[in-house]
Amino acid sequence: MNLLKGTAAGLAMAAGLCASAQASDLSGTLKIFSDMSNPAPRAVMEKMASDFDALHPDLTVELTIIDREAYKTQIRNFLTANAPDVANWYAANRMRPYVNADLFEDISDLWAEPALADNLASTKGAMTIDGKQYGVPYTYYQWGVYYREDIYKELGLEEPKDWATFKDNCQKILDSGRKCFTIGSKFLWTAGGWFDYLNMRTNGYDFHMALTNGEVAWTDDRVKATFANWRELVDMGAFIDNHQSYSWQEALPFMVNGEATAYLMGNFAVAPLREAGLDTDKLDFYQFPAITDGVELAEDAPTDTFHIPAGASNKEAAREFLRYVVSADVQTEINSGSALGQLPVNAQSSVDDDEMLNQGFEMLSSNAPGGIAQFFDRDAPAEMASVAMEGFQEFMVFPDNLDDILNRLEKTRSRVYK
Repeated sequence: MNLLKGTAAGLAMAAGLCASAQASDLSGTLKIFSDMSNPAPRAVMEKMASDFDALHPDLTVELTIIDREAYKTQIRNFLTANAPDVANWYAANRMRPYVNADLFEDISDLWAEPALADNLASTKGAMTIDGKQYGVPYTYYQWGVYYREDIYKELGLEEPKDWATFKDNCQKILDSGRKCFTIGSKFLWTAGGWFDYLNMRTNGYDFHMALTNGEVAWTDDRVKATFANWRELVDMGAFIDNHQSYSWQEALPFMVNGEATAYLMGNFAVAPLREAGLDTDKLDFYQFPAITDGVELAEDAPTDTFHIPAGASNKEAAREFLRYVVSADVQTEINSGSALGQLPVNAQSSVDDDEMLNQGFEMLSSNAPGGIAQFFDRDAPAEMASVAMEGFQEFMVFPDNLDDILNRLEKTRSRVYK
């Protein structure tokens, strides 16, 4: 779609949001390709493009929105043959193929500017490959442990800060006749969340990234240490029975009904929990606790991004658009509950008056010093992720199969990362 100049009201609303307001010398056409095709994200993208267009009288913004699934199959072709000036994608390993193919622009100079360096520090690692930055984030959401606060109070439990307390809490929950955690691993990825946290807490963010990048053998003793910690929970009976039969949504009633007390999950689970009848005052959230002393806390926070293709024609306007997107006020607006309903990436932004969102924002903005991971099936290549998550689920059901699982994963690593 070709966006014409915005209204005076739109210009007034957009004024002062970022340095773009002073950058009136931009001209020509800014072509943006976006995968924000669902209704709410599409409205956000269209408004961002329109507002940015209104700030620059001599610039015409042309926005093309492509169905998200179709976009995934088309991106390499349009980056190679007819590159736009700005394109949506994803952080970390999902951007690596395009960085390695020299299809995404190095924008490390933008990340050196105080507006990004000071306010987007928690997401820098997710945008960095080989020490350089190749895009900016525009939204993310937290993972963590959502739990039944009323049951914790009943049992005299506190939010755990370390592994010993985490397990001690679990044993008291089991002794009360409940399960510690609900999970539906039918579609595998939920088990990936458990591996991410256990591995990052056992070995740290850098090791986790090295493993998902194929630089570490799955038979490494440090990987086995992660599974040893996981097995402690499995052997305790911490997880609901027959979890491999349930989707993540089908596992929600165990928590709603009080048969299980917690769920390691993304913030998108909060609304379904509330809709299923769990009162807001019975639900709370805590950061997955430390395991290994000295290992900084990293978090899963899947991050959506904007990039400048290497073949872009109007890189000056593209860079200004990226500055605009990550500015504090724009971040507040586009991530509000009436828009994306997720978390702003700028630490100076504000968050809707929602307890879970505010806790997640605080955690990711200032209390995730170890780094931000993207979730296992984004950080690892697709084939590696598929085989590994099958192994994670198998381990949760048949933990004695660990050696066979790790050998299978190692064979896959040797093939996938050639």
